Amino acid sequence: MLLARLAPGDRLSAFDIDPAVAAAECARTRCNDPLLAQYAVWLGRAVRLDLGESARYGRPVRQLVEERAFNSVVPGVWALCVATAIGIPAGVLTGSRRRGAAVRLARGVSTLLLSFPPLVSALALLLVAARTGWFPVGGMAFADAPLVERMRHLVLPVLALALPMAATLERLQSRAIADSLSERCILAASARGLPPHRIVWRHALKLSLKPVLAIYGIVIGSLISGSFAVEYVMAWPGLGALMYEALVARDAYLVAGCAAAGAVALAIGILGSDIALAALDPRLREQA
Repeated sequence: MLLARLAPGDRLSAFDIDPAVAAAECARTRCNDPLLAQYAVWLGRAVRLDLGESARYGRPVRQLVEERAFNSVVPGVWALCVATAIGIPAGVLTGSRRRGAAVRLARGVSTLLLSFPPLVSALALLLVAARTGWFPVGGMAFADAPLVERMRHLVLPVLALALPMAATLERLQSRAIADSLSERCILAASARGLPPHRIVWRHALKLSLKPVLAIYGIVIGSLISGSFAVEYVMAWPGLGALMYEALVARDAYLVAGCAAAGAVALAIGILGSDIALAALDPRLREQA
């Protein structure tokens, strides 16, 4: 909301509106009031789940956020699953082994993916899709489209979000599995003659998941920030694209509503990671 207010002009200057109508609308919405006063009014209404009205769309912000949030949740959940399925096993591989072609390949790919922001990853995937024609280059399929067609439209946004996140999880899991292999219980299991693969995948993996689960809430929050660029580039009508449209239109109420939705997603992610940690570590349940 602060950035939208500090931008040149006001939320009505982005539209071709008669000056008299614009002045009347500004008086109705109190857009000339001090910023702190406007924020206090918005916060009091937000407690009642009233996020105001969008100047760009002329609709309640809550309705717009609810509609677009679902479009962001679907690729976000898929991206989280894909990133977990790739990043965790890759991290176990690179953390439990010192050498090997597979280890070097996994580390090299993760370094490459971490070097590129989501915007560059999205553009690279769009280039591949445009050259090969394997997947649609943008947009979301209609609700009445066949399931296969809807899934084809999901592939590029999911990969653009999942690949950088998978690289992050690989680095975290690699460090965690290396630390867990030096624990006394793991050394004792090795002394008893247990096979190395069983020690790594059954015992060390369980120990190493605790620090990784602890940051899953932040990872979910990064999905929201990463979707800002991905959704805009790929013409995906989600919450990130809505935030961009709100910023361009200087629609402060819509910007604040999108930011509030991102904060809620982050809080839910942190709560989910805490619950998973408690389920994995009985000592945390006893402390609670």
